Amino acid sequence: MNYNNLLKVAIKAILSHKSRTLLSMLGIIIGVAAVIVMMAIGQGSKESIREEISKMGTNLLTIRPGGDMRGGVRRDPSEMQTLKIEDYESIRDKAKLVAKISPEVSASGQVIFGGNNTTSTIYGETDEYLEIKQWKVERGACFTDDDVRKSAKVCVVGATIVKELFGEKCTTPPIGKTIRFKNIPFRIVGVLEAKGYNNWGMDQDNVIIAPYTTVMKRIQAQTYLSSIVCSALTEELSDDAIDEITTILRTNHKLKEDADDNFTIRSQQEMMNTMTSTMDTVTIILVVAAAFSLLVAGIGIMNIMLVSVTERTREIGLRMAVGARGMDILLQFLIEAILISLTGGIIGIITGWGISSLVTIVFHFPASIPLWSVCVSFIVCTCIGVLFGYLPARRAANLDPIEAIRHE
Repeated sequence: MNYNNLLKVAIKAILSHKSRTLLSMLGIIIGVAAVIVMMAIGQGSKESIREEISKMGTNLLTIRPGGDMRGGVRRDPSEMQTLKIEDYESIRDKAKLVAKISPEVSASGQVIFGGNNTTSTIYGETDEYLEIKQWKVERGACFTDDDVRKSAKVCVVGATIVKELFGEKCTTPPIGKTIRFKNIPFRIVGVLEAKGYNNWGMDQDNVIIAPYTTVMKRIQAQTYLSSIVCSALTEELSDDAIDEITTILRTNHKLKEDADDNFTIRSQQEMMNTMTSTMDTVTIILVVAAAFSLLVAGIGIMNIMLVSVTERTREIGLRMAVGARGMDILLQFLIEAILISLTGGIIGIITGWGISSLVTIVFHFPASIPLWSVCVSFIVCTCIGVLFGYLPARRAANLDPIEAIRHE
């Protein structure tokens, strides 16, 4: 059994019927390209979401009033007022696994400068908030602890606020300018570095950050906090930090051992895992849908190989008459099927890579082709060639030489 001769015969047979071979490959090409594109888009989206969440800090913890609402039960409005300044101070002073912490109070409304206005959200925070959320002040500086103590009417603004209120051609940072939010004047002391839109279509630069005491007293007139944001010392200590904060808050709220928490703590890692799991599920569904075309392509290859066996029955009989064994004939047709499948797979991978790159360039949609998906495509194409080529090859190998030679 000479494998080189078998390979040469298989290649010659494939090249002698170029159009038929190309049509056989077409199903494989489309199927593999579809799988590659679906995997690339799914993987790219997942990496993009993880990167977006990581920008906010993988060790970020968010504490909100009210118990866990994932069961869909409506909470009493009073439970949304359970976080107090005392809770923030207790966590700040007692929690050893918390690096930075900031109470949070927010309000949405119209912000005005001169004849220009826009709608935005003002966040009442401490100066540590910028470090927790990984914000950077591009011009000017952040407000100070002294501003927080005095409830000073100062703020840091995002790039969108500058563009909307001071014009796109504004070259001088509006440091020292006074804007009005719900008729309360705020002096700008800093401009944040632009972040742009996130994956959920939200403008991250349409934001105003001011001392939380100012927002609580002068805008919201409330004594409770909307939430508390903090960062664990490291990502690995996030779960331990949650347990530590839970103990402190349960003590502050005088909750009995069998009572449910009247607050909720979420970690950024938990959000990341949830989003990743969702994207994995969506990707699997898309890949399975695209993989059905590979099944159709395999049936097409089997059909073409059966036609080829019928057309070459006399040739098979002559080869057997001069000493070719059934195994030689079987391998010859099996090699043909595998070559058709693998060649189609290679072209499909190149096509899928090209389409994925085009999607990224034209539509600016993230697409990343994982290396393992290429390896799996090669394996799948080989299996398709073997599985769907075996029956025609077996039929050719079992032909009676005398009957085959007589075949017209």
